[in-house]
Amino acid sequence: MIGTRLRVTALRLGFRTIFGLPRVVKRTLAGAQVRVEDQGLDLDVQLLYRIGSLFSRGEGGAVDQATLAEQRRQADLSAHISAGPVFDDIRTRDLDVEGAAGSRPARLYEPEAVGTPGPLLVFFHGGGFALGSLTTADPLCRLIAAQAQLRVLSVSYRLAPEHPYPAGLDDAVAAFDWVRAHAAELGADAEFVALGGDSAGGNLALVTAHERPGGAAFVMALYPVTDVARTGGSRDTFGSGFGLSADTVASLERFYLPDGVPDDDRRGAIVRADDLSAMPPVYLATAGFDPLRDEGEELAERLRRAGVPVTGRRFPGLVHGYAGLTAISATARDATLDAASALRAGLALAGRTPASSIALTPEAPSRSGSVR
Repeated sequence: MIGTRLRVTALRLGFRTIFGLPRVVKRTLAGAQVRVEDQGLDLDVQLLYRIGSLFSRGEGGAVDQATLAEQRRQADLSAHISAGPVFDDIRTRDLDVEGAAGSRPARLYEPEAVGTPGPLLVFFHGGGFALGSLTTADPLCRLIAAQAQLRVLSVSYRLAPEHPYPAGLDDAVAAFDWVRAHAAELGADAEFVALGGDSAGGNLALVTAHERPGGAAFVMALYPVTDVARTGGSRDTFGSGFGLSADTVASLERFYLPDGVPDDDRRGAIVRADDLSAMPPVYLATAGFDPLRDEGEELAERLRRAGVPVTGRRFPGLVHGYAGLTAISATARDATLDAASALRAGLALAGRTPASSIALTPEAPSRSGSVR
């Protein structure tokens, strides 16, 4: 344990040294800017990939079930290397919530000055429905709690392939029901509970909100998967060379839905839902160099057409998982803060708390993203 902590500390220090170099030096190290579809890859992200290529044999491909345990361990380790400040002033408490097949571990994050009762975000981690944990989500949940100044409850769910679809989704829905029923114990207002997540967790947040019309006050989805087993478009264009490969996505989705999306149960592909009109206000962010970009933006457009208030944000220079790169890329940090600020503002605009009690944070600089 001590050795692991020392390794993480050393790697964080090394990363901060490299990525704190003058821009002209980083550009020399990273090489000419990569451009695809009139989008330029963020300098710090490109430098990260350049460094990674020197120490690896290539981009990750299909996920092998035999090495899944090690990949889960590496995901927990890397979450604390490339994430931003720890926000030690955020109080945390581990607890259990009710899942669909028994209790599930959860972690509550509370800013020091947060009021009671107040808003609460139920957060589901990413990881392709097969990776990720409370540990991988910890830095992001701390950042959201600090920036949005609200409680965040990070909830674990059963992972594939040990527990394929719909186990993880059933846990997410059951946990949301439990939170609303026990809101007072968490210092929250049951009518003021939002849902959020990144990647696979963004999918669970969106589908849970769809399954419980009128239940969630807001949804915050970061680069979500919305159409399991999709092919073509951004999945092909950005399917290699930008961190998350199409092969990795396909193998993780096979773990989650071994037989694909059932004809009689489209919850695994919310973009195909017949009716989205009962969804709460949604903030949905995509990354320009993400294989999942197109399906996320398609969902945002479908929500708009259904009359749902939507803030759709594309951050053109970023990649999938950018919320875990806040210590490396200023653009990634801006984008992540934008999501937390949108959550805070969206809850106020939803009329579920007096706007005068919330000091809105200015939108992230325009260089970081574009409203689509």
